[in-house]
Amino acid sequence: MMKNQILDTIAAYPVIPVFYHDDVDICIDVLKACYEGGIRVFEFVNRGAAAVENFKALMAYKTVHFPDLKLGIGTILDTEAAEEFIKLGTEFLVSPIFTQELAKLAKEKSMLWIPGCMTPSEIAAAMHAGCGFIKLFPGETLGTGFLKSIEPLFPTVKFMPTGGVDVTQSNIQNWFEAGVSAVGLGSKLFVKNQTGFDYQAISQNCGNLLSWVKK
Repeated sequence: MMKNQILDTIAAYPVIPVFYHDDVDICIDVLKACYEGGIRVFEFVNRGAAAVENFKALMAYKTVHFPDLKLGIGTILDTEAAEEFIKLGTEFLVSPIFTQELAKLAKEKSMLWIPGCMTPSEIAAAMHAGCGFIKLFPGETLGTGFLKSIEPLFPTVKFMPTGGVDVTQSNIQNWFEAGVSAVGLGSKLFVKNQTGFDYQAISQNCGNLLSWVKK
């Protein structure tokens, strides 16, 4: 049930921020800004020394304040990391790669796992391993033309590019016209000013992105 609930939430809110920071207060403030902008699916990434501690803090915060938000962990490269974050309550897993071991673990735990694929062979391997939602990575290298070419081969698979997604209406609409089901956004979403992150601008970006997708 859990897996389908998350897929339904992604379908309704198909813009997924992808974020990491060492400072836990910044992590929480970014999560708040995204939520205020309408985001309901958020991917924190396992890319730094404080990933585990900060994920715990985000999970605790969202459980109290944003119970309708789906919080997952990205940059999962092996089953050890996956198991650690599953114990911490992650609601989904995202990887930049596909491995049979991670596919098997996700199946055992009935956990939504979004593997990263770059070739038709990788997409087919992921599909045959039971993955119906695949991250196109790196998005900027593959582009919308790649997706248009391969999409007819995989009519049952949903795709999400990460990397190469811009905070512009034309870019978002190009990706969705090419056939994506969601987009993941990193640094381009998280605007900074002289003092650090511009939380108001981040909220604004999130709101804009979601409104462009709805068009």
